[in-house]
Amino acid sequence: MPEGDTIHRAAARMRPALVGRPLVRFEAARVPRPWPDPGTVVTGVEARGKHHLIRFDDGWTLQTHMRMTGSWHLYRPGERWRKPRHLVRALVEVGPPATGERDGGWLAVCFSAPVVELVREARTDHLGPDLCLPGADLAEVVRRMGSVDPSTPLVDVLLDQRICCGVGNVYKNEVPFALGLHPLTPIGELDEQLRHRVAETASRQLRANLGGGARTTMAGPPGTLGVYGRHREPCRRCGTPIEWARTGRDARGTYWCPRCQPPAG
Repeated sequence: MPEGDTIHRAAARMRPALVGRPLVRFEAARVPRPWPDPGTVVTGVEARGKHHLIRFDDGWTLQTHMRMTGSWHLYRPGERWRKPRHLVRALVEVGPPATGERDGGWLAVCFSAPVVELVREARTDHLGPDLCLPGADLAEVVRRMGSVDPSTPLVDVLLDQRICCGVGNVYKNEVPFALGLHPLTPIGELDEQLRHRVAETASRQLRANLGGGARTTMAGPPGTLGVYGRHREPCRRCGTPIEWARTGRDARGTYWCPRCQPPAG
């Protein structure tokens, strides 16, 4: 599952290339017509958790969800694509802005996204606060944590986009490690203060990686992670080999240090 910081970085790259420019071409083979017409102006590019939104001035919004496979690329017309044409799920080509700037336009191409919809109103009301945004409502995240089954493991709570959005498989491992919590700790065993620390740590780690570069969650060179992807490697704190197992509803890989993150109780 792509992390929320990946979706936010994609939106940040595409925003200056698309917003305020007229549509030259729109393609979305799996989306029924009508589509936005040529000349329609792009009015916004947003990320909400794992959802990517492109808004047009005729009222349509292209809403995509990357899940495990999707990605957005940005190209100049005529530039060679990095993925094959048959993986295209949506294409938005724009021309020069109304200011008359001569820059040749841009193509935003969505590859392999399993969810591509053209909607009048983006459906994101079910999502929890977006932890990639400054000022995310952490108190609301804590409140939503209290609404789930108390036996739900911490890693499943972190991945539940209805509680908070933005956390993917990397951060659901890195956040418990940062706090010394076993990843399978039932959420009911964390008091309100500790739940707030979980939300705060996830938000801090996500926002620290919005600028691009290798994802980093602890002190060290770019790309330094605590446990993710480090099965059998020594813990950066105590030297104990990192453990790994498939856990949770979707049987995703979970990493932890057995010494720094002892089981709850």
